[in-house]
Amino acid sequence: MRRCILLLLLPLLLTACVPAHSDARVESLFTLPAPSPSEEPPLLDVYVVEADEIIPMDIESYVEGVVAGEMRNDWPLEALKAQAILARTFVLKFVTEKTSRYSGADISTDISEAQAYDAGAVNEHIREAVAATAGEILLTTDGELPYTWFHAHSGGMTELARAGIDWQGTEPAHTRVTAGLDSDKAPDNAKAWSAVFTAAEFIAACRDAGADVTTCREIAVAKEGQSGRAVTLSVDGTSVNAARLRISLGSTLMRSTLLTELDSDGETVRMAGRGYGHGVGMPQWGAYAMAEDGYTGEEIALHYYKDVKLVRAW
Repeated sequence: MRRCILLLLLPLLLTACVPAHSDARVESLFTLPAPSPSEEPPLLDVYVVEADEIIPMDIESYVEGVVAGEMRNDWPLEALKAQAILARTFVLKFVTEKTSRYSGADISTDISEAQAYDAGAVNEHIREAVAATAGEILLTTDGELPYTWFHAHSGGMTELARAGIDWQGTEPAHTRVTAGLDSDKAPDNAKAWSAVFTAAEFIAACRDAGADVTTCREIAVAKEGQSGRAVTLSVDGTSVNAARLRISLGSTLMRSTLLTELDSDGETVRMAGRGYGHGVGMPQWGAYAMAEDGYTGEEIALHYYKDVKLVRAW
């Protein structure tokens, strides 16, 4: 298993990495020396769900599949590069803090465990984006790997982790609330959404989310985050965590917690909202717009977090 080797190497990689960003802009990136040909990316044992087996691959090959799974392979190159930087940081964070649910694997292609993955969608455009950012990751100013959360569409503003994903620890120092800058080219169902649930469906989801709800005659947003996202709902006087409820109802149905409508007649619950996803970190449609506006992948990856720096780990 390659996890042990990677965990031994990672502190050396991070302490020896080359700063890849030291200015408000990233012109300095292009004066960096290329990594030595003797420096190879770390290897992973990846459980590939479709193959039902553990397949050894280097991190860059894994990142190609993640980028192809998370973004369309015909998107602007700089947006794909930003996604590659975040995906690479994500997997390093995962293997240093977690154990895969698949015995003998470092990580898997199971989206419920880690990131989306689609090796079949990898094309030359994806390969170019990953190769152009090879070894580039984000670190906090304290030298720690950050949680590089991302989502599809911010609905206008991003959110902090405690509000957006019900993060149970102290709010990470690198998260921020900022304009999402989402592209007007985003599909309508990413910009805004609506959903209708029966009372039975809604009550069951509330209970699955940990709330002792038996009726849903009166519902309202009880607490909002800085972006305006619902943090808790009041359902007939009982508090329900909105982020957990979204997962229980289905994240493709209740697409965000940035609600514009919430109503119940006791038999049917109607919702509407803006954006798609939890709202924490980089919105992918924001990355698309920034890329079209001339920002580099490195700039995009840095924009949606605070107190982070870009470094080259290999």
